[in-house]
Amino acid sequence: MRLVILGGSGSGKSTQAQRLCRYFEIPLISTGEILREAISGDKLLPEFQWSEADPRTSLSVYASLSELGYHARPYVEKGELVPDEMIIELIQIRLRQPDINCDWVLEGYPRTAFQAEELDFLLDNLGQKLDWAIYLQVPEAVMVSRSLGRSLPDDQPEIVQRRVELFYDRTIPILEYYDRRRCLLTINGDQSPEMVLQNILTLLSVP
Repeated sequence: MRLVILGGSGSGKSTQAQRLCRYFEIPLISTGEILREAISGDKLLPEFQWSEADPRTSLSVYASLSELGYHARPYVEKGELVPDEMIIELIQIRLRQPDINCDWVLEGYPRTAFQAEELDFLLDNLGQKLDWAIYLQVPEAVMVSRSLGRSLPDDQPEIVQRRVELFYDRTIPILEYYDRRRCLLTINGDQSPEMVLQNILTLLSVP
């Protein structure tokens, strides 16, 4: 099962991605989480820890993540989208890590139609194919209030508003992209997390 979770800031993407990973027992790839770790520079995520089996690969990943965090920080602090080439490199690194086989949930990417296309090219190279793109549809006011209710350092009012504007401006075309490929599932995200998950599983035809 290979899934992409789409939605604006505060739509519940992270919550549902984590629940789906637990349900299917597959890895979560969260670009937001990896970016925050790379920017903080405190530590690497477990999936990027040093590997004795292939230290050269791990060293390369470490350097890439450190550099990515340095260059991505100004964009994240302003609520802007991190440039495509940075995020695409991050996804390429992550999908080639040893804990990723053929099943995963991707959250926080793609955020532009160009990224969606690049993801398809990357998956083709890896011999994989996306099963479904799940869009959590939530009213703008709900996205803003949910985001402001979190305690993340980049959830300031002006930054949240900017992220919501960017979502409608750049992310909506992704829905058209996946709809044309007949792999888009639209879910009402303005419900309890339990109900949202049940609706997702129903559309995935999971008992």
